[in-house]
Amino acid sequence: MSLLIQISDTHFGTERPEVVDALRRLITTLGPQLVILSGDVTQRARPAQFDAARRFVDSYPSPTLVVPGNHDVPLFNVLARALNPFGEFRRVFGSTLEPIHSSDDVLVLGVNTVRARRHKNGEVSDAQVARVAARLREANDAQLRIVVTHQPVHVIREKDIANRLINHDAAIRAWAAAGADLVLGGHIHLPYVRPLNTPERKLASELWAVQAGTATSTRIREGISNAVHVIRHDAASDRAVCLVEQWDFDEGRTEFKPGPITTIPLDRYSSL
Repeated sequence: MSLLIQISDTHFGTERPEVVDALRRLITTLGPQLVILSGDVTQRARPAQFDAARRFVDSYPSPTLVVPGNHDVPLFNVLARALNPFGEFRRVFGSTLEPIHSSDDVLVLGVNTVRARRHKNGEVSDAQVARVAARLREANDAQLRIVVTHQPVHVIREKDIANRLINHDAAIRAWAAAGADLVLGGHIHLPYVRPLNTPERKLASELWAVQAGTATSTRIREGISNAVHVIRHDAASDRAVCLVEQWDFDEGRTEFKPGPITTIPLDRYSSL
């Protein structure tokens, strides 16, 4: 069985030290195959904030796939935003803004949805949609297929509609047709898991949105605790499923505790 952990919106610069420590312990204890950090690594894209994020990522043994969020480009440094918006991100996490992880049973495709010309809203271009779809079609039957964006492709509150990824509907349709299983996102600090194949949308195959809360920041909204997701997948089972577990920070125990679990059937495995 493969095990992944999704964290998002760490917002280093506003991190809670006790939560950072608890998350480090959780990752070290569970030993995931991969940690997925779905953007807003920092609060204001400052060098010290990126350095703190790098120290955190280096503090546990698992590899980490990181995509940028809108907070990871400079806001007040207009020159850097115009000429080298991802300079600090690349210095700390490497040159690629759309990393890929591929193993025998997992394929994870990072998508850079940040546009320096926009302060908040994210966008996925037609070229990005097509490129991700082409890579998804190359996946083997045993791989859990995950796409990672920062802004959400699906929201559950009316006030979050403006935060949806621009061109999200085209992306959802193309990625479902290409065999994606999950689209992971963050940005709105609200954890939930929802099916995207609905009677209204009628996708070519099943696809689910997995939205993470803020993993470590003080920027908790509406009393929702810091939260991360643990994703488990067993391609060798008789009827493989993906389990998405929400782990919430317990203020009294100062540790992450398991919460709601969503079972996602992967019907393409029924013939294996």
